[in-house]
Amino acid sequence: MEDRRTAMRALRLVSTETWRIEAKYSRYRDDNIVSSINTSAGKQVRVDEETARLFDYAASLFDLSEGRFDVTSGVLRRAWRFDGSDRVPSAEQVADLMMLVGWRRVRWSEPFIVLEPGMEIDFGGIGKEYAVDRAAELVAPLTTACLLNFGGDLRALGPDASGKAWRVGVEAADRLGAAAQTVDLYQGGLATSGDARRFLLKDNHRYGHILDPTTGWPIEDMPRSVTVTAPTCTQAGMLATLAMLRGRESEAFLAEHADQYWCIR
Repeated sequence: MEDRRTAMRALRLVSTETWRIEAKYSRYRDDNIVSSINTSAGKQVRVDEETARLFDYAASLFDLSEGRFDVTSGVLRRAWRFDGSDRVPSAEQVADLMMLVGWRRVRWSEPFIVLEPGMEIDFGGIGKEYAVDRAAELVAPLTTACLLNFGGDLRALGPDASGKAWRVGVEAADRLGAAAQTVDLYQGGLATSGDARRFLLKDNHRYGHILDPTTGWPIEDMPRSVTVTAPTCTQAGMLATLAMLRGRESEAFLAEHADQYWCIR
């Protein structure tokens, strides 16, 4: 950025907005809208306009993914803990939880939502990218010489202060922390989806952390990682995630829908 004062002001804006979104949509809190919905026990819950937009977006992703992106699938984490161990849940455990999964079972008509008792919603699949883009909107009036990095989900408002592109590394799947290649990012979003850090390994079979909500089990034959650039971080994250959910058809999906991508198997 051009000067320290501008940088500190931008940092405060980003921090405040990020913590606001975290507090509002984290599934780990018991004092926010997500908790109110998840503990509603079949009762109708009224949501604000921002939350309504997220539900509309989640519904569109459900349709685009043919049911493979489902914000009600977070309950599957009760059985799946992707900690690098060999603790794969039983078929019975997964089947029991699948009784609580299914966006089509949700009654959503703005501004009201109704979940069947025991069901939950989880915005984890879209929340971080949304936070990046919201922060970018707040920083943009101050400066365009800025790169926002939320754990590898990025948004460049423009080139750096010298006019050069931001140099971003695409992580190698088999060498954590090492770049398989680099990307020059002048403007727009970049997001990665992959299983390099979250998986289970049992009997030489690797179970990646991206689950298929239609089965309750990890997606088969998916890439180790997919990285995509797009005009916004939300769009990049959407494309990366939907590509992973396609499994062996990831490359075909990316070739049709993404302008610039890296798919590592």
